[in-house]
Amino acid sequence: MSAIVAIVGRPNVGKSTLFNRILGRRQAIVEDFPGVTRDRNYAEVTRFERPFTLVDTGGFEPASDDRLLTQMREQSQLAIEEADIIIFLLDGREGLTPADQEVAAMLRQVEKPVLFVVNKVDGPKLEEGIGDFYALGVDELCTVSAEHGLGISDLMERVLELLPPAPAGREDEDETRLAIIGRPNVGKSSLVNRLLGYERMVANPVAGTTRDSVDTPFAYNRRRYVLVDTAGIRRKGRVSQKLEKFSVVQALKALDRADIALMVLDAREGIADQDLTVAGYAAERGRAVVLVVNKWDLVPKDHTTAGQYVKNLREAFKFIPDVPIHIVSALTGLRVSKIMADVEKVSDEYRRTIKTAALNKVLEEAQKAHQPPVYQGKRLRFFYMTQTGTRPPSFIVFVNKSEGVHFSYRRYLTNCLRQAFGFAGCPIRLHFEDRER
Repeated sequence: MSAIVAIVGRPNVGKSTLFNRILGRRQAIVEDFPGVTRDRNYAEVTRFERPFTLVDTGGFEPASDDRLLTQMREQSQLAIEEADIIIFLLDGREGLTPADQEVAAMLRQVEKPVLFVVNKVDGPKLEEGIGDFYALGVDELCTVSAEHGLGISDLMERVLELLPPAPAGREDEDETRLAIIGRPNVGKSSLVNRLLGYERMVANPVAGTTRDSVDTPFAYNRRRYVLVDTAGIRRKGRVSQKLEKFSVVQALKALDRADIALMVLDAREGIADQDLTVAGYAAERGRAVVLVVNKWDLVPKDHTTAGQYVKNLREAFKFIPDVPIHIVSALTGLRVSKIMADVEKVSDEYRRTIKTAALNKVLEEAQKAHQPPVYQGKRLRFFYMTQTGTRPPSFIVFVNKSEGVHFSYRRYLTNCLRQAFGFAGCPIRLHFEDRER
């Protein structure tokens, strides 16, 4: 599971600049999957010895100065609640402010590593002026210039030292780990209770692999599942329900430990950008997805409402082809009993192994139906395909020039695999590698 490193600080201290500097590239709005454009305030950092998830908390800008301390308090409380390490960023040019002191007072009350980092220190005079920040009662200050890259290597050395130990591997690979994720107040807790209650399975809570989380084992059709703890299971403070940004962080932590994500949406509110964001993270992390539309009992409807809703979902979530969709009411139990049957099917697809001969037949037919692209004056030649792993299904295709495989042809071959073998709700990993002949 990837540790969470959060950057907190008041507006205009350089949080986004530091975010991009640590990430190693400028990243604001990206499109990782067809049909999904999202504001990336979260990113997987993999260029150091230990990977971790970096979070920029700069999205909640105060509307006016009189709201500054309130907004800062909410942001810092959310970061404190979910992060493993906190980078508290200060402005070396502007100096110490009451808002900085307000946040520092809260940070002193937590038992988590906090790095006090003074930004915009890009000259000797500014270096001499950081003494005022020791009034915060800290023993160590890191000085950086995020814009120019000064001091970043020393900062990252401290971050890597403070990262929690990497968790051990799963104890039982036969278990399917199921995370119920979604925005606040979509009915995740009610769905959890309805699923477990329907099976009449009394399970003792088992300590999870993350701090203060509890996973719940249960059974369906004589198969073992573990319900991965999410924000909707354990009751959170009001502040977590007030702001949605860190519900994404909570989902990321659950996805890191899950095989399948039950993505819960509120039927009354429709499809929100954050629903697409979380589902996109599930796909890029290689997790299978089942969509659950909850609170259907509260929606005015006629005989066409459900069909139109499913059509809209298919269009919005087209980056997860053939994802199973369930329209339910956790409150009344409407159609909840059908969810686990699809979870079982998706779990089988997620672990499915395809013989090499069958794969190469699909590859051959795909090339006949649609010729490979031309690269550097020559048509690409695909030699053979084989499966390299499951959870998610992963394949390697040997080709004469792998760098010439265009994204559109990659997507075409992925769709050919889906048409031939299914993999409903599962991401497919397709890798291309050079082979001369």
